[in-house]
Amino acid sequence: MGTYLNPDNTMFRGHLKNKFYVDKSGLIEYTNECIESEDDKYICVSRPRRFGKSYAADMLKAYYSRGCDSRDLFEGLSASKLPSFDTHLNKYNVIYFDIAQIIKKDVDAETGLAELNEELVHELRAEHRFMFFRKRKLIPMLEKIYKKTHKGFVFIIDEWDCPLRERKDDTRSQELYLQFLKDLFKNRAYVSLAYMTGILPIRKYGEHSALNMFKEISMTGADPVQEYMGFTVKEVKKLCGGNKKLEAEIKKWYNGYTVDGMDIYNPYSVGQAMRANPDLPMKGYWTATETYRALEVYIRTNTYGVQDVLSGLMEGKSVGVDISGFTNDMVTFDCRDDVLTLLIHLGYLSYDSLTKTVRIPNLELKEQFKSSLLRIGLGSYDETRIDSEKVFEATLAADAKKVASYFHKIHQRRTAVRDYNRELSLKCAVQFAYLVAEEYYNDYLELPAGDGFADVGYIPKNSENPVYPPMVVELKIDKSAEGALAQIEEKEYYNFMPNYHGDVILVGINYDDKTKDHTCVIRKAVK
Repeated sequence: MGTYLNPDNTMFRGHLKNKFYVDKSGLIEYTNECIESEDDKYICVSRPRRFGKSYAADMLKAYYSRGCDSRDLFEGLSASKLPSFDTHLNKYNVIYFDIAQIIKKDVDAETGLAELNEELVHELRAEHRFMFFRKRKLIPMLEKIYKKTHKGFVFIIDEWDCPLRERKDDTRSQELYLQFLKDLFKNRAYVSLAYMTGILPIRKYGEHSALNMFKEISMTGADPVQEYMGFTVKEVKKLCGGNKKLEAEIKKWYNGYTVDGMDIYNPYSVGQAMRANPDLPMKGYWTATETYRALEVYIRTNTYGVQDVLSGLMEGKSVGVDISGFTNDMVTFDCRDDVLTLLIHLGYLSYDSLTKTVRIPNLELKEQFKSSLLRIGLGSYDETRIDSEKVFEATLAADAKKVASYFHKIHQRRTAVRDYNRELSLKCAVQFAYLVAEEYYNDYLELPAGDGFADVGYIPKNSENPVYPPMVVELKIDKSAEGALAQIEEKEYYNFMPNYHGDVILVGINYDDKTKDHTCVIRKAVK
């Protein structure tokens, strides 16, 4: 047992102690079908960060590695019932490494791979100390060990694409790294299984790939293992333990990914939501990555019309996309579809392989895009902020006429909410209108409150001693602002803070699709 050769099962043992652990060991049935098959033994699984990639890698090394005995860990899990379970359990020399720990922002491929080679050679010599190696180089040593022992190696590489993301402008490091993988794997009899996991699919070079022997499994196509790309509906239902309200909220916030026809939840966010205070509303846990922020220049400048596409997606639309041209790197974007395809792989958009369309999958991601649009300032950010201050001041003063006037300006000006006949567009406009309020409040779309869901709720960040009272905003189209307010009062939408007693600001807004005017009514309720 070494750092890279024949690892133990410590990590997987730790995962099993997770209170909300979900059994994904059924994946082993698929890898056992692929192992030692010349056509199928190379697998590259790419999915977004915190979607369980490392969990799967830790499980596979615990199952295959000769460096441990994992029978007790799999007892009761679905893998233990497989006909092939005993055949492969802890029978292989496993080489595992997390490439993110080897090639980093401050460590290039030449340096990192040299250190990896040196350590692997050292561990192989120690494991096979009675074998003479004329060449103390990695690949010749692996070939000789296989020839002498007739035992193949299982390679498990986590974060395989890290050099393509972290050193995206370092073409030399990328070329050295991809050549290393090609030399290590291509046409090598000692490979029983190569399982790589990361965020990006394997990089293309023109019509070809340096690693074209790998089967690609990703968010754009994962058959037959789509159920292992995240949490399934059945698994989330079980986690919720019959709590229908919790199940509905989690679905709204964290579901919505479609992978080859199967609905998938963000596993990290579901786990965090299950640990949270059940009396508090859901929120976003899956924050923007540096990779995503690098794409904001395309949004800000509306390159390839990306800003226009996001405007439609924010309003609940699905948009057609051609994923075939994406080169699977971080710098080559030739059209709108390349940017959208990267957003699919990063987990910010969901791709439907049947309709070949993308959409924003859930409320968590809508909130993320909203934050992004606010940050980059579509239209005139400064002007919107000034108007937002006036909206907030007028709301606190219960000056409904001023609120309607400034809200109208903001709604007209925002590119991302220009489609006036959709309620979602109004909700987005509300969030822009109360931009300055985010200093004091957490805002929630479809806030569980009273007998239903309020359109937008503002919960003070300091709930014990709030600077300003909680707010509820209800929206109507072609009806009346009074009707919106009446709905708040009738369904008691102001009852969303169990331990709060005091004023709640109630705001009803109506948009007239014919006149393009807004009306507003404001009252206070005492809770």
